[in-house]
Amino acid sequence: MVRELTHFVAGKRVPGTSGRSGDVLDPNTGLVQARVPLASRAEAEAAIADAAQAQPEWAAWNPQRRARVLLRFLELVDREKEELARLLSSEHGKTVPDALGDIQRGLEVVEFAAGVPHLLKGEFTDNAGTGIDVYSMRQPLGVVAGITPFNFPAMIPLWKAAPALACGNAFVLKPSERDPSVPLRLAELFLEAGLPPGVLNVVNGDKEAVDVLLTDPRIEAVGFVGSTAVAEHVYTTASAHGKRAQCFGGAKNHMVVMPDADLDQAVDALIGAGYGSAGQRCMAISVAVPVGEETADALVARLVERIATLRVGRSDDPAADFGPLVGPDALARVREYIDLGVREGAELVVDGRDFTLEGHEGGFFLGASLFDRVTPEMRIHREEIFGPVLSVVRAADYEEALRLPSEHEYGNGVAIFTRDGDTARDFTRRVNTGMVGVNVPIPVPVGYHTFGGWKRSAFGDLNQFGPDSIRFYTRTRTVTSRWPSGLKDGASFTIPTMG
Repeated sequence: MVRELTHFVAGKRVPGTSGRSGDVLDPNTGLVQARVPLASRAEAEAAIADAAQAQPEWAAWNPQRRARVLLRFLELVDREKEELARLLSSEHGKTVPDALGDIQRGLEVVEFAAGVPHLLKGEFTDNAGTGIDVYSMRQPLGVVAGITPFNFPAMIPLWKAAPALACGNAFVLKPSERDPSVPLRLAELFLEAGLPPGVLNVVNGDKEAVDVLLTDPRIEAVGFVGSTAVAEHVYTTASAHGKRAQCFGGAKNHMVVMPDADLDQAVDALIGAGYGSAGQRCMAISVAVPVGEETADALVARLVERIATLRVGRSDDPAADFGPLVGPDALARVREYIDLGVREGAELVVDGRDFTLEGHEGGFFLGASLFDRVTPEMRIHREEIFGPVLSVVRAADYEEALRLPSEHEYGNGVAIFTRDGDTARDFTRRVNTGMVGVNVPIPVPVGYHTFGGWKRSAFGDLNQFGPDSIRFYTRTRTVTSRWPSGLKDGASFTIPTMG
């Protein structure tokens, strides 16, 4: 039976009225499991209007009262985490344990945002001038929006929404139309936790809805995660319409393997970070950079051995290491990149193109692929593949290995595996990327730090979650106050000073 999905506006599920809809596929079978409405301009504008009406009352709640809503939300999600993970897995294709991780990493940012009473404290200077006090306060922007991708349908909406709501904003979410069921359920749980109706609205849709969020004057800020081309478009369009924007795009994350590295540890890291979630992570390791031919030969040999043991299966198979890709277009794109790598002259050591899962021939399955002797100018190195494909680019020495991620147009994340502290310290200080792992393959920071890449992986000057999110979702008001107590200074025609 095909489920009919809705929007979520004014505290309730609202059927679409545009007459347009999209299919939500089961990646395991290729069959349609749900239909999602695609909002018209009028529907998106109605969601914004409802948020604008609800926001002032929510902003008037004191920060501790808002934090209690987040704490209740954490309890509610924990109560049905398993069910949410199964729902997420069924629409995305990632395994259920991986879906649980998706949810958990989102909840960690909710936990951080629940500390908003402390985070919103301003500054105060007593007697900045004779009888004059100066203080600042952080205040919400108003209505803000988030446009989130398919690959983390719980984590990234929570990364965006939780700090925004904690700061007193209303939030309009446009999730991916590929896997929209979990964001809708999360909105219901926020309502159950005590969030007033209209403070969090979910509008499903495509470019028509997105364009409204980018241009409507009632939206004060926009957060986006997706491809670099779209991230740049969202950033420039939102900025041109006077909005704050933080937009995160593509990645090509390298992992440098030094000759002194624990090779078993490095191989485990590459297998998990390269092929987990079928490579559909912006922080996936897609390029291994062994230093020296001896290191490269040993690394590739062990990778081949480990790939042979990987189990590709249904997303609900507890024994599966990874499941299918999200859709037929993703499957076709990754296959085309593998074909391209062969044409470019890379050595296809393991070919996953012919993988099929018996009984699921209509599913979007692809086996793990491994390229060796990839060179920096090849497109399979320059471009994001977003699939279970790992490329090995051999470096002659440490300096060459350092240059590869530093000179790449993307600057999201990078890792180095070594036993040498001096090398690790030099690498973390010199490499030109936003996030660095030392013997950690996926260096996603904890929720009370901050997440963000450099170069063409990010547009905007503030990162996701952590202290930057509080800065992004608030504006600072500074007050200079004097109570004259009968003093009569007379008129002054010079610029005030505090000397």
